[in-house]
Amino acid sequence: MAYEPKILNWNDCQWASVRDKMRNMAYQADNMTTTLTEATPGHTPGPHSHKYEQLVFILQGECDFYVDGKPYYLTPGSVMTIPGGVEHYIVATGTVPVLNLDVFYPNRPERIESRPAEKGEAKANIKLFGR
Repeated sequence: MAYEPKILNWNDCQWASVRDKMRNMAYQADNMTTTLTEATPGHTPGPHSHKYEQLVFILQGECDFYVDGKPYYLTPGSVMTIPGGVEHYIVATGTVPVLNLDVFYPNRPERIESRPAEKGEAKANIKLFGR
């Protein structure tokens, strides 16, 4: 039997609110989780740690990404890893929202996978992904 990949287009989904000026979407694979977070300048930072290894990829905007108390200035195209158990958080700077793509290993089952918007609901329509 041929493998059937699971496909989800975030442009067709709704954003989920994380907190004021921060929202995200998630995709669940068998062994990893991917999230797309939009952090608007002026958001409230959320220092945290978790057991998951995290790959950070900045798609849009500028930010200071704090890892173990030290800020790292990231711009579009920046990639960074964070080992499990290390405190970290993002602070959006600049004038446009940051789009931050994260990949977590192993998967984070508590992250609810995004679903396509139903009729009448707003879709994400992320400009970066065009349509």
